[in-house]
Amino acid sequence: MSTPDHSPAVPAADTAEGVGDLLHATGADTPGLPKAKAGWIAALVVGVFGAYIAFVTPIAISLALRVNALAPDNSEYLGIILSVGALASLVFGPLAGQLSDRTKTRIGRRRPWIIGGIIVGVIALAIMGLAPTILVLGVGWVLAQLGWSQVLNNLTTLMADKLPESQRGKVSGMTGATTGLAPVFGAVIGSMVAANPIALMLVPAVIGVVLLVPILLFAREVDTRGLTGEAPMTFRTTLANFVFNPKRYPDFGWNWLGRAVFFFGLTLSTTYTAYFYADRLGIAVKDTAGVVAIVGGIGILGVVVGALLSGFLSDRLRRRKPFILVAGILFAVGSLVMISAGSIPILVVGTLITNLAIGVFGAVDQALMLDTLPEKQTDAARFINIFAYATTLPQALAPAAASLLLLIGATGDSKNYSVLYIAAAVLTIVGGILILRIKSVR
Repeated sequence: MSTPDHSPAVPAADTAEGVGDLLHATGADTPGLPKAKAGWIAALVVGVFGAYIAFVTPIAISLALRVNALAPDNSEYLGIILSVGALASLVFGPLAGQLSDRTKTRIGRRRPWIIGGIIVGVIALAIMGLAPTILVLGVGWVLAQLGWSQVLNNLTTLMADKLPESQRGKVSGMTGATTGLAPVFGAVIGSMVAANPIALMLVPAVIGVVLLVPILLFAREVDTRGLTGEAPMTFRTTLANFVFNPKRYPDFGWNWLGRAVFFFGLTLSTTYTAYFYADRLGIAVKDTAGVVAIVGGIGILGVVVGALLSGFLSDRLRRRKPFILVAGILFAVGSLVMISAGSIPILVVGTLITNLAIGVFGAVDQALMLDTLPEKQTDAARFINIFAYATTLPQALAPAAASLLLLIGATGDSKNYSVLYIAAAVLTIVGGILILRIKSVR
């Protein structure tokens, strides 16, 4: 972690000074905020990738397999468990962010929370692997969600603490690419150990821990035991800090709203993917698994390319907002292609375009969030946890809205997927337009 004036970390806080010096930031980019070195960036990206493998694998495959094993006739439990876990994260996140900002230890503010999140996350995944009932499995997932989300949120906060503006797009692009690759790796790992429920949960966790070691060892932070000046935490102020005043922080507010609208549209179009494929291809829903896997696997290429290219270009051109608007338009185009799909090749083309848009938006909007983040020196973790609402709230609300949209103009047992995808297209463009209201960043 950086001190309020972003001065270099105290060497005594690092146990491997030689490598620590190699990874530590040097060279001025903006006054008081040094430019991060390639080694530190590599350690961060690898750590994010590891955390995502541990966190996303249960969502991608492991949790569904465990629900099927424990309650084969009640697949609806999967949605309930995922929803409860997301709700718990929403409640706990801003509190944890406030505590992270006020943590006073020899190793800084962020690393204790990353370490604690890893411990909770690994124990939780072990509980899920050993769970004898759906209830225990659900409790395990709630704990896993809380632990691994804090690992990821505090890694993002490290980016806010350390990265100058000229590197935020590039690094966001690299971490954004990992979010596309991690589910693929997680699904492969899960399929290899699917017969062993303990290995199904713990192998991704072990991989995550190993990949997080470099950033834990070498992301040097100053001793914060003498930290002063933070606002005291009372019950009233703690609750008040779960939200923010958009009039006081308008640019952060516009970015939050634009992201929420974009992700609402995105979630509309992904909630009923299997059913949409069955409708367009004229096959049974149970026969769509292979198609979804093939099309989704190819689509990952769009996420990775979009994230990397847009992240680097947004830093080079010193522009963020045009990329966001282009992402919204691209997603709309991809959605319209999907509407016209009657074959797998058209589905692949539409998915590639929408995933390219997701990669561009995810990378550049994270950089934009870091650019507009209020109170970076004192409340970065709090605001990053609040920003997470812009993703999780749409993911919680959009599925219900999708169910209603499918009924518009529908006849008999058919569903109106065209209305659903048109709504998604409109919302993603609106999300991009809202972000244009930001004034402090071009």
